[in-house]
Amino acid sequence: MNRLSETKVKKLSNDHNTIIELESVVIGEGHFTVIAGPCALESEELAVKTAKAVEHSGAKVFRCSLFKPRTSPYTYQGYGIDGVSLLKLLHKETNLLLETEILSTDHLDALASEADILRVGSRNMDNYELLKAVGKTNKPVILKRNMSATLEEFLLAAEYILSVGNNKVILCERGIRTFETYTRNTLDILAVPALKELTHLPVIVDPSHSTGKSSLVPAASKAALAAGADGLMIEVHPDPLRSYSDGQQSLDIPTFEKLMKELSDMAVLLGKKSFSAVLS
Repeated sequence: MNRLSETKVKKLSNDHNTIIELESVVIGEGHFTVIAGPCALESEELAVKTAKAVEHSGAKVFRCSLFKPRTSPYTYQGYGIDGVSLLKLLHKETNLLLETEILSTDHLDALASEADILRVGSRNMDNYELLKAVGKTNKPVILKRNMSATLEEFLLAAEYILSVGNNKVILCERGIRTFETYTRNTLDILAVPALKELTHLPVIVDPSHSTGKSSLVPAASKAALAAGADGLMIEVHPDPLRSYSDGQQSLDIPTFEKLMKELSDMAVLLGKKSFSAVLS
């Protein structure tokens, strides 16, 4: 490890683990939070239907992805900023907290006014001005690892948020790009305990983007829990075959409910203090 790495590891380490409390949801060491739902919101009907379904199953937070950055500009890009009205509707229709991805500082005020948690996706991990701007909102921020980023680069990106005084950062391992093509990405499961050694921040895993296959999501989810992750981000859709994006890696509602029960049992065996469901 070079001198810069040694300096940053020491700075990012702490003698305590960060615990983020947001009303009834607790994210951090000793707790387990599941984030799940559609890759991106597609309509008002889908949003309300899915939100009520996951709230009925015990979810506390609804992940409302209004934007969907895609490799091709001709594929579904998400509901867009006009979807803020959907966030207001969901606040009225449910008791769920809301989480959403932000792509630009132009959308910051509108999204921060309605969302309880903001997310910076993997493609924006190196967008340092966005990181600082999101940090200044002082809201909890989920930061996803870029598919080609080292752990050091990932932690230094998190430092941009921390440096403006916001320590409510949640790191998300979502798979890295390797030579393997069977899975969408390669789940770096050892990133979980490694990040736990290097920082005090909560660490969650996205098994959906890591695998790209719904059949592999349950196994990847359980592996993440066993490795010490503080939570998961799972894509769930009422009808994956008709999803506008990422249907091949999305779980349907019955499969998700089954997985939640299995994860809950595992969490008890592993001594987790609470098992909170955060769904989108």
